[in-house]
Amino acid sequence: MSKRANTTEQNKRIFLEALRKSLNIVSSACEVTGIGRTTFYEWCKTDPVFKQKVDEVPDLQFDFVEAQLLKRIKEGSDTAITFYLKTKGRKKGYNDKIEIEGNLNHNIQIIKLDGPKENGVED
Repeated sequence: MSKRANTTEQNKRIFLEALRKSLNIVSSACEVTGIGRTTFYEWCKTDPVFKQKVDEVPDLQFDFVEAQLLKRIKEGSDTAITFYLKTKGRKKGYNDKIEIEGNLNHNIQIIKLDGPKENGVED
């Protein structure tokens, strides 16, 4: 391996570490390493192993965000709890939408469950 190729491989490793630390923010990793975006995208095009490692970084970002969400839930954040239940608890009924499965070629009557009454008379 030539000295130039060795330096490029070392720069790729350094860049990947910066990308992980920046939680997949390419511009931040470029700034920290001094490696230009053009070079980064060229490496992605020409080096499938590098590209695969880059593609794995968003999982770290998701893990970080999910950990922050769970931290807020532990702290008792109603917003975080509601968000979690509406997304992860959908199958258990934590949803504010009615989902209808099956053939929708039937007439469906909409029933208003609550709302203002006019002159004491319900709709």
